[in-house]
Amino acid sequence: MKKDIENREDLYLIVSDFYKKLLVDKDLKHFFEKFHHKDVLEHHLQVLVDFWDNIVFYSGTYQRNAMQPHLILNQEKPFEAIHFTTWLKHFHQSIDKNFEGQNAEVAKNRARSIATVMQLKIMEQ
Repeated sequence: MKKDIENREDLYLIVSDFYKKLLVDKDLKHFFEKFHHKDVLEHHLQVLVDFWDNIVFYSGTYQRNAMQPHLILNQEKPFEAIHFTTWLKHFHQSIDKNFEGQNAEVAKNRARSIATVMQLKIMEQ
């Protein structure tokens, strides 16, 4: 039996595995070109850990507007429905690879909600 997501180290494992998938995915990799530099990627992974730490554990570690960078990116490189579907698939796989339990389900459910809201807001642009 796999353990549940318990801490920031677990979240780091998820987001680092997730980004390995995104950086090579034929439909998504063009959105992530700036993250091919190791230092830039590592900084971004820490921001993502803060984000998911706040989402899963209500830690207050993330104080930014997560939507704004995506709205800007959409203006440069428009998102399509397939991008959200693929993003969710990779995120769920990165969780399911090592974790199961209530926190894992919370993360996956919140990811679905985030993707839905983001897609709706992007279509409003």
